[in-house]
Order: sequence, then structure tokens, then C-alpha cells
Amino acid sequence: MERNAPMLSFKEKVAYGFGDLASVLYWQTFMLYIIYFYTDVFVIPAAAAATMFLITRIFDGINDPIMGMIADRTTSRWGKFRPYLLWLSVPFAISGVLVFTTPDFSETGKIIWAYSTFILIMVLYTAINIPYTALLGVISPNSHDRTSVSSMKFIFAFGAGIIVSATLLPMTKWLGGGNEQQGWQYSFMVYGVAAVAFFLIAFAGTRERVLPPSSQKSSIKQDIWELITNKPWLILLATTISFILFVAIRSSVTAHYFKYFIGEKTITLPFIKEATYSFEAIVSAYNTVGQLSSLLGVIVVLWVSKLLGKRNTFIIFFVISIISIGSIYFVSAEQIGLIFFLQITGSLTGGPLSVLLWAMYADTADYGEWKRGRRTTGLVFSASTMSQKFGWAIGAFITLNLMAGIGFQPNEVQSAESLRGLLLLFTVIPAITGIIALLIYLIYPLTDLKVKQITDELQKRRNDEENKI
Repeated sequence: MERNAPMLSFKEKVAYGFGDLASVLYWQTFMLYIIYFYTDVFVIPAAAAATMFLITRIFDGINDPIMGMIADRTTSRWGKFRPYLLWLSVPFAISGVLVFTTPDFSETGKIIWAYSTFILIMVLYTAINIPYTALLGVISPNSHDRTSVSSMKFIFAFGAGIIVSATLLPMTKWLGGGNEQQGWQYSFMVYGVAAVAFFLIAFAGTRERVLPPSSQKSSIKQDIWELITNKPWLILLATTISFILFVAIRSSVTAHYFKYFIGEKTITLPFIKEATYSFEAIVSAYNTVGQLSSLLGVIVVLWVSKLLGKRNTFIIFFVISIISIGSIYFVSAEQIGLIFFLQITGSLTGGPLSVLLWAMYADTADYGEWKRGRRTTGLVFSASTMSQKFGWAIGAFITLNLMAGIGFQPNEVQSAESLRGLLLLFTVIPAITGIIALLIYLIYPLTDLKVKQITDELQKRRNDEENKI
């Protein structure tokens, strides 16, 4: 592994992106449809699903920093992080099929199956995705290069989101042939084969170039201390948890919002004759439009962040996204065009926020090495993904319990109170959590100028260390 590396090739950036193409086939499903799957397809009570998500995701989140420390201490001919893409891609794909298999059990038996299989897939997701994400921090010593790689990562991520949004519900109907449960199982056989291929492309096409300082000694206690005293990382952690709530609460009820609040609609589209569309068709189109808009935003954000800086870009984009999401509260079910327009503006500006967050996490890893002389890339990224999972756990728990509290009943006509609750969960409540995330982020101290200073000083240290050898 080279300590000094030229600018990354476009080919390697693309290869890295394939890893997120694999991961997000599952993550996007969890964001958009897992609650719908468990309440309306697998059919377990919303309150039971809420408790399951809280317990399993907090358990899984705690595993993240453990996996990060394991990855930081891994030694192989392929590096610290890349080998996990090779070792775990097949077991991960198999676990996905099990999650979306509905056994003919009693309600208690189905809940036990749901717990067991969901814990399994999230443990394997952690074991393969933490090293993959940490690879971003060592693929290049250059901060701008890492932002570029992060953009490619999210281009592929939103590409996977488009695939899930556009194909999953129609594919479950087609492969199920009238049996929705069978359709979900067969669909994840298809996704599993694709995910294995994509992970192997990422493994084969990337390299690790940034090593910890040669004088650094292994110490779990010291690594954890360095992390929890890394002020920029702590601020990003709090920002990420509240940002994920912003995304998770809304995503969790998207299918429910369209199924029960919008329903089947007769729509006239440009160049297409008037037709009646099912809620599955409308929600698939809505999510696909959102993913396409996010993808466009990811392509644009690298240019905008060069012009305005990462910090200013993050703030401006986040404000527009919050306003777009919150405004849907005032839009009636008949104003489909306006609902789609606000999805476009919200996703165009909200989607790229993850690109900037992950690039900034790499900067906090640099900050830790610059400040204390220790580099814990795997731990930085794994503890950061822990915050994502905590955010999703809390978001799903809040959403499902509020749904139970407002009298939500699956596959039935909803009461006025239930419909209003779904609307609030889809609009106002996520907007409030977005405002909280933005206020926290305003105290983040690593400006673009400071990051450049840190990068230059670290490179000088590495060069001096090599000259001594």
C-alpha cells in the first residue's frame, strides 16, 4: 500500500461506488418498505414491529464501533478493509432472502423469525459495510479526492435507490403471481445475486493507501478515548442522528401515506392519456423521482461545494430541503403535481447532504491524527454508522408507536385521526427534526481552510517519516 498516491483514477472511483450499489439495494428497502413489509405483508402488529426495530437496531448500532476496531486491527494481503467485501458478500445475500421469507407460523413464531432474521442481516450488514465505508478514509490522503469518491459512492447509492424505487414493488407483484409474500422472497434472490457481483467489483477495483502512523500502538481504550474527545466528530455525530430522524420518519410512512392518504388516482400526464394509477404505481414513481433528483443533486454538489465550500453548501441545501418537506403538509391529496414538485426540490437538495457528511467524517479522522498522532479510521466511520442506525431505530420506534397511538389498522380504511397522524409523520415532524440537525451543525468547527491546513501538515509529517526510513 502506497503512502503517497496520485489522484485517483475515474475507474477506481467507479469501482468503489459499486459497493454502495450493493448495500443500498437493502438499505433503501429498509428505508422505504421494511415497515410496510412487516405491517402489511408479513403482518405483525405495528407496536410489536416498533419494539423489534428499536431493540435490533440499537443492538446492531452497538456492534458498529466493535466492527470498526476489528477492521482497524485486521491485517491481510488485501489490506484492512477490502477483504470483508470478499469474505461476507455471499452470507449477506443469503440473509436477505431469509428476512423477506414469510413462514407459516403463529403470530409469536413470526415475531421470533422476524427478530432472528433481521438481527442476522444487520450484523452481516455491519460486518461488510463498516469496512467498506472506512475504505473511503484510506483510499486517498487527499481531502478533495475523498469528497470526489464520496460523490461517486452516493451516485451509485442513489442509483440503487432508483432501482429499488422503480422495480421492487412491481417485481414483487410479478414474481409473486398473486402471492405477495412469495414475490418479496423471490425479489431478494434477484437482488442478492446482484449484490454479490457488485461487492466483488468494489473489492477488485480499489486499493488502500493511507496507513496509521508507524509509531501507533494498538490500544482499544486509547482509540475510544481519542474518538469521544474528537469535538468535530461529536458534533457530526449529533448532526447525523437528527438528520437521519429527518429522513427516517418520513421514509417510514411514505408507502402508508400514498396507500391511505392519496390512494388510487386518475392522472393525466404530459404525452400520456388519462389513466387510473394504483397506489403502488404512484408511490414507486414518487420514490423514483426522489432518487433521480437526489442523484442529480449528488452530481451537482461537488461543483457547488468547490464554489461555496462544504459548510455553506450543507446549510443552504438543508434549508431548502426542510422547507420542501414541511410544505407538503399544506398540499391536498388532489394536488399530485405539487406533491411531486416538492419531492424534486426536497430530494435535489436533501440527497447530497449525505455526501458532505461522509466527506466531513473523513476530515475528522484526519483531525484526530493531526491533533493526537493516532489514526482510527475504522472506528470513526463505524461509530458514525452507529449514529445512523440509532437514528433509524428511534425514527422507526417513534413512527410505529405513533401509528399505533392514532389507531392505524393495516389494510383498512383509516380514521380521520389516523390520516392526520400519517400526514404529520410525512411532513411536519421530519421538518422539525431537520431544523434541530441544522442548528447542531452550525457549531461544526472544521472549515475548508482548516481542513486544508490539516491535510498539508499531515502530508508533511508522512513525508518526514518516510525520509527517516
